[in-house]
Amino acid sequence: MRWRSQADFKQELAQLWQRGEILRAAHPGQNLFPLRLKLSRPSAGEISADFAAVRAWVEEFKQAAPFRVVWGQTTHRLYGAQQLPQEVWMDEAQAAAQCLGKMREWKLYAELLKHTAASCPALLSWLAKRPMQALELAPEWPQLLAVVQWRLAHPGRKILLRQIDAPGVHSKLIEAQRAVLAELFDLALPQEQIDTRYSGVAGFCARYGFADKPLRIRLRSLDSDWAIWPGANCPDLTIDVAHFSRLAPPLDKVLITENESNFLALPHMPGCLAIFGAGYGWEALAQADWLQQRQLYYWGDIDTHGFAILDQLRAHFPHAVSIMMDEATLLAHRQHWGREDKPRQAQLMRLRNAEQLLYQDLCSNRFAPQLRLEQERLEYGLVCARLAEVLASWPSTPRHTFPGSGNRQG
Repeated sequence: MRWRSQADFKQELAQLWQRGEILRAAHPGQNLFPLRLKLSRPSAGEISADFAAVRAWVEEFKQAAPFRVVWGQTTHRLYGAQQLPQEVWMDEAQAAAQCLGKMREWKLYAELLKHTAASCPALLSWLAKRPMQALELAPEWPQLLAVVQWRLAHPGRKILLRQIDAPGVHSKLIEAQRAVLAELFDLALPQEQIDTRYSGVAGFCARYGFADKPLRIRLRSLDSDWAIWPGANCPDLTIDVAHFSRLAPPLDKVLITENESNFLALPHMPGCLAIFGAGYGWEALAQADWLQQRQLYYWGDIDTHGFAILDQLRAHFPHAVSIMMDEATLLAHRQHWGREDKPRQAQLMRLRNAEQLLYQDLCSNRFAPQLRLEQERLEYGLVCARLAEVLASWPSTPRHTFPGSGNRQG
């Protein structure tokens, strides 16, 4: 049939349901209902051509509940006065939900509205914005409200998420729903309790004043005469940022590498500490003021991302020196060249002349398209020789000039 039927009207309502419009209409002040539905009617020519089909179509509208039909009279030159539907309306949102077989969801959403209005009305706008997501979260909604209420009742307490003592709440729920909770906190908390410098899931704790999991830094002393852990020769250790910032070892050189295999295979180097650079931002290292007084080296991949990481490091440590990230090293390992998936094209303002030239060569595909040389592909003998050469070029600082902890062995 060419004219709109009740099935078409239900399809129109179903689309509104999927967009959350019908549930949204449960909020006070909604203006969707009464809703006039789209109606296409037979023309005079169609009535003449197939009067029987038109009569069958009209009969369908005589039993159109829950739709409300507004009738009008038209006069046809052959069939005289005829009563035809002029408008079709759905008057109430609840009737629309019932028409679609969604009364269970409608009642559930009504309960969410009632509970939220009673406990935290500031979050009603979130329900109106995300009604379909609210239905999905219905089993957990009381707990999410409890977290918000707990934070409102305990402002300023810098505790771990695991320490939130709200009824029925556990830390796995909070961790899994940080994105939702962030939106709820933004609506419910006073502005002075929100640190807008932070955002996203990663910045959740900092934004809302919770204690975050301590960042940890992985390191090795490459000097067998100085042990981070008494009695252990060059152990692989991980410590939190706060303790790392107070470490201040009596070593004058620090080497940062991005690859775990390289980090573990670094040879003995007098006066040198190695740091594994993966897993935390440079802001963590920047808390260690003593690094500003050390000879700092960075060894990363020779690709656009490797130079971007170096550029970011120099935002905190302008004196950092790159090693084995030069054209000679690149050309010496041609047989190990690989391909970088998504090269960077940004301007890097903190690279030094030779680094900048090589970075531009990589961006312009001078040597090969999307060229990449991963640091673990460098020949180990060459790595050891190059490290010895570079590190030996820097004069050592007497150990007694460095304040801080540490044990000298031997």
